Amino acid sequence: MYIKICGITKLDQAQAIAQMGVNALGFICVPSSPRYISASAIAHITASLDLDLVGVFLNASAREIDQTVTRGGLNAVQLHGDESPEFCRRLRSHLDQIKPQVNSKIKLIKALRVRNQADLAQAQLFSDLVDAILLDAYDPQMAGGTGKTLDWQMLRDFQPNCDWWLAGGLAPSNVAEAIALVSPIGIDVSSGVERSAGDKDLVKVEKFLAIAKSPS
Repeated sequence: MYIKICGITKLDQAQAIAQMGVNALGFICVPSSPRYISASAIAHITASLDLDLVGVFLNASAREIDQTVTRGGLNAVQLHGDESPEFCRRLRSHLDQIKPQVNSKIKLIKALRVRNQADLAQAQLFSDLVDAILLDAYDPQMAGGTGKTLDWQMLRDFQPNCDWWLAGGLAPSNVAEAIALVSPIGIDVSSGVERSAGDKDLVKVEKFLAIAKSPS
């Protein structure tokens, strides 16, 4: 199970969580988010880590993404806005020219906020253009970190042509049920393991990982 802890803002927490054996840490590169972290602050954290380091962007330009990835020492990009398949195609080509420190290439992830089957069908438009699709809960006011869950029943037969990760309201209390029901390749958690926005509760993180990694 691929596990990403998102909304990292503190060096000590990032280091502790990395040592717990997660696959990825996510950094919110959206200034309006309560979990926002600058590229220079990201670089201070990523310099000591060797795992997938994901910058999360919302309708940012390719230039903004390029600058943050380079300055922040990131090796993965997650698009969490209204980015089109064509934008993903162009960005994929652009990112292939950047040489990250950890991975041989920069991963590209497209997040989709799912309300219904029509939203879910959009995933097929991206599945040949990105390394992974992340399914998150829809909220009219917030792009992510809402604490809301999707209707997991909709996802039981979801099988895109690439890896897919489940997000949206996951926590130690429900992650086992979610994995058993929809069998995602990966899971992404933020608010479900926090004391407050951007401040991770390491006890909750450890519990979440233990449950997520345990045999079903």
